[in-house]
Amino acid sequence: MTQVKAYAAHQADKPLSPYQIERREPGPFDVEIEILYCGVCHSDIHTARNEWNGTMYPVVPGHEIVGKVTRIGSGVTQHKVGDTVGVGVFVDSCGHCHSCEQDLEQYCENGHSQTYNSFLQDKKTITYGGYSTHIVVTEKFVLKVSDSLPLEGVAPLLCAGITTYSPLRYWKVKKGDKVGVVGLGGLGHMAVKLASAMGAEVTMLSRSPQKAKDAERLGAQHFALTTEKKTMKKLKNTFDLIIDTVSGQHNYNDYLALLKVDGTMVVLGAPPEPEKVSASSLIRGRKRLAGSLVGGIKETQEMLDFCAEHNIVSDVEVIPIDQINEAYERTMKGDVLYRFVIDMASLKQMT
Repeated sequence: MTQVKAYAAHQADKPLSPYQIERREPGPFDVEIEILYCGVCHSDIHTARNEWNGTMYPVVPGHEIVGKVTRIGSGVTQHKVGDTVGVGVFVDSCGHCHSCEQDLEQYCENGHSQTYNSFLQDKKTITYGGYSTHIVVTEKFVLKVSDSLPLEGVAPLLCAGITTYSPLRYWKVKKGDKVGVVGLGGLGHMAVKLASAMGAEVTMLSRSPQKAKDAERLGAQHFALTTEKKTMKKLKNTFDLIIDTVSGQHNYNDYLALLKVDGTMVVLGAPPEPEKVSASSLIRGRKRLAGSLVGGIKETQEMLDFCAEHNIVSDVEVIPIDQINEAYERTMKGDVLYRFVIDMASLKQMT
């Protein structure tokens, strides 16, 4: 075992603070990574504050990881020392269930191992995430990252990027499709960039008029204020696909009305209370309301390659690790465009 520096939450109502964790020595098929950047996901905050229950303290969050390979096991063939790599939301899965065999490790029927606040496949070793200087991961779950992109902007692709890419790919978005994106935040801004790069005609659906210029800059051809009844009425039967990224309470039926016949609305955000859906919202137009998680490893690599080809990264604000608690508060207020990313050099320099 190797002792490494980290930042951890020790209680739900206490700030994160410096901590030391143990990382295993690389096994035959393991990759050791020096972490350069780690994105700050809303999930980190939920977990640190035990808002989803089940947090195992002390918890080291972080599942948007980019770094350099420092050591590899004797059996590793996919990566070599010095490679630029990434690690996303999970670090292992059972490998033999139906989902895993279909490259859908995110839906592993025996439970995948999340990057933090989870258990490895031995079901007893707790995982610690990317708010640390190093991490050791089985090679299959380590992703290749292009050096052609700014690495701080790549980090959020490992969660926000793949979370929005996966439904766009599954519902086969192509040139000319009309896609609506609900909510311009960490997920929403990636949905706009990716759908636009796929050739879709993108409309940002927002309650905030001040976001119109940013939506256009990110690639949206249209902006619609969802607080205006006449606008919502005009948009009825417009979209082939709607990507809903909002985690706050809102009326799904209002957006289902905007779908064409056979259109689909995909829910990525998770409101704290169940939303009511009228059966007629689905029946009248043979519409679908679906959900989507992140993608599997194969699809995540495809997403990273797509982003490298189209020069797509997340819009980020880079911070040192000692500003993480302030970043949490600002994230809760929506005061970030559009993702905080930690420069992990700041942790390495701490005494």
